[in-house]
Amino acid sequence: MWLSDKNAINIVPLKKTYSIWGQNITFETKKFWFLANGSVTISDDKWNIILTNVWIKDEQVNENADFFPLVVDYVEKYYATWKIGWNRFSKREWKPSELATLTSRLIDRPIRPMFPKWFINDTQIIVSPLSLTWEQDLGYFWILWASLWLLMTNVPFEGPVSWVKIIYIDWKYIFNPSIEEEKQSSMVLLVAWTLDAITMVESESKEVSKDIMMKWLEFAFNIIKELCNAQIDFINEYKKIFEISEVKHFFNLVNEEYYEKIENFLTNEKLESLYWLWKKDFHKILIKIEEEVKEFLWVNDENLEELWLKSNTISELVYKRVKKVMRENVLKHEKRLDLRKLDEVRPLKSETWILPRAHGSWLFQRWMTQILSVVTLWWPEDIQLIDDMYEETSSRYIHHYNFPPYSVWEVRMLRWVWRREIWHWKLAEKALQSVLPSEEKFPYMIRVVSETMTCNWSSSMASVCWSTLALMQAWVPISAPVWWIAMWMIYDEKTWNYKILSDIQAQEDFLWDMDFKVTMSPNGITAMQLDVKIKWLSLEVFDKAFTQAKVWIDQILDSMLEAQPKVEEKLSPYAPLIMSILIPLDKIKWFIWKWWENIQRVEKDYNVKISIADDWHTTITAKNNIWWEKAINEIKEFIWEVEVWYNWVWEVVKIIDWTWAIVEFRWKSWMIHISKLSPLRVEKVEDILKVWDKVEFEVIEVNKEKGRVWLKRKPSKEEVEKYEALKKEKEAKTIENLKDKKENI
Repeated sequence: MWLSDKNAINIVPLKKTYSIWGQNITFETKKFWFLANGSVTISDDKWNIILTNVWIKDEQVNENADFFPLVVDYVEKYYATWKIGWNRFSKREWKPSELATLTSRLIDRPIRPMFPKWFINDTQIIVSPLSLTWEQDLGYFWILWASLWLLMTNVPFEGPVSWVKIIYIDWKYIFNPSIEEEKQSSMVLLVAWTLDAITMVESESKEVSKDIMMKWLEFAFNIIKELCNAQIDFINEYKKIFEISEVKHFFNLVNEEYYEKIENFLTNEKLESLYWLWKKDFHKILIKIEEEVKEFLWVNDENLEELWLKSNTISELVYKRVKKVMRENVLKHEKRLDLRKLDEVRPLKSETWILPRAHGSWLFQRWMTQILSVVTLWWPEDIQLIDDMYEETSSRYIHHYNFPPYSVWEVRMLRWVWRREIWHWKLAEKALQSVLPSEEKFPYMIRVVSETMTCNWSSSMASVCWSTLALMQAWVPISAPVWWIAMWMIYDEKTWNYKILSDIQAQEDFLWDMDFKVTMSPNGITAMQLDVKIKWLSLEVFDKAFTQAKVWIDQILDSMLEAQPKVEEKLSPYAPLIMSILIPLDKIKWFIWKWWENIQRVEKDYNVKISIADDWHTTITAKNNIWWEKAINEIKEFIWEVEVWYNWVWEVVKIIDWTWAIVEFRWKSWMIHISKLSPLRVEKVEDILKVWDKVEFEVIEVNKEKGRVWLKRKPSKEEVEKYEALKKEKEAKTIENLKDKKENI
């Protein structure tokens, strides 16, 4: 249908519903955004609605682009979850949240490898949720929508691609789980697949085995096939009604004529100079080779234009030749740039207590790569609040990863964190989350920062391993150490031959077709991530990568435990001390007092922080042991229970009439009768006591049911002596009177 202002109002949207694993999913197009190349809304029975838009630029394209300029943005709309977010001063969606950033990258990863190399049309995908429940994170919708949009255009997209989220609870798999179900599951698996190959895997698990992981992947594939077939069916219906929008394709193809000359000139022998070099020398030699190639072409080709010679084309052709030779050496001769074996990990080195005043710190080094992991512990009130489109949540453990430009010999402006940094720190969080102690066992707020000092690749692997050691050093009682290994694959499309490499360095980064990262504890897998550059990856390769990882992963653990065998037995002297006590319910009122007066005073006097949970579980955080002990001793005074025969120095706070005195001790007040002040006769209380006197009293009776306590003042030595003398005198008089009476009788 030809689109114009006149007929736009008469366009009837195409809408179709599919039943997939017990859930109804509806595709609808031509309802919004007529000018976009593709636009689809997807909804389910709960009125979750998401809109996706694709725009492909086919005018004024940068024909010298050396990469596919795909931009993916997940744009949060707070009205979709009936929420007004942000802060008191700004209520408009502004900077992408962490969730939005991660979702954008999750969409990008499975889509990008489905485009041919050298396709350079600027392509933008925008995903916007319009209506969502707070019950589910509809992650699998995002890739589904993006794939559908791209199929509605004539771009060289080799889809469809679908993405599913699977969890495992009580020995059963659940597709498209609720947020509450995710919290209870032992594993959350995100996997993107075509009809015959994996394109992306992302998982977080509570130490599951490889066999369980493989079964989950097989289960996910069955659902993905249905989702892909639904896309194909919908597109076939779409083509019957609407025209596929035409887009002019642009490719930055290699000049095969000049490439053949460069290939003959750059023999395997000439490229041997690139082997066994560190990163900086490698690039110096590569530049030197490019200059030699330019000189060779200039001398041997009269038609070669000087402008073309100065362009990036020569570099691209040399790059292609170097990549081909290096890949062939790996596939045919198992020869790597640094001459290591395919499954060999670079030697590891570590140093502890790099930062003496930090609560825990470890420096990791693997050849050139250096990561400094630092742990900070603080009180529970510093817990991180997470405010995005969904209901506000919190996190007591956060892991941040910094990748400054100097770590890779670059200069660039420092503004805010990159997507790469957010991606790496989120993966590290997932890797360590399952081994952290519960809040009841370890109430601290925990922050780990991994500073990339120098990077020659696999810095993310180092950030997980040495953050584990930093946590152990900081007295965090993790249930097991977690370590990581990164695996790569090189694949030959003609022969189907492939090789898996362990622990690549930066010079090898441009060779890979698969990037596979897995984090493990001795009990199983805690997190996993898989990216591919090719359209073919079977479960067989996935399984083999697991097996090869096991060869060296145990050696990494041995190296870690040699450096830090166990969790430290004491806390850093510079870390806050947090201890918990459970106050009896009948004592809470004494502890809180009126308007939280006691708590505020203790916090001020001893420089501590007191937190009281809903179950009255009380946490006290102090800057050191001394202040903590003082605060605890005072709290014990609050909840102290009086017992018979207990005696102490009590303070007289008031005298009533002439017969009663009110004394106070440990913020509790009791009355004492004049008859209990002295063994001698007392005419009035003021004869013995004055207000603010501190006098020793003894408990003689306690009625806990009525809350009554009877006290007796402990007499002085002079009073006792006087009382004894009077008693003897009285006894003597009594005896004398008896004698007189007897004589009279």
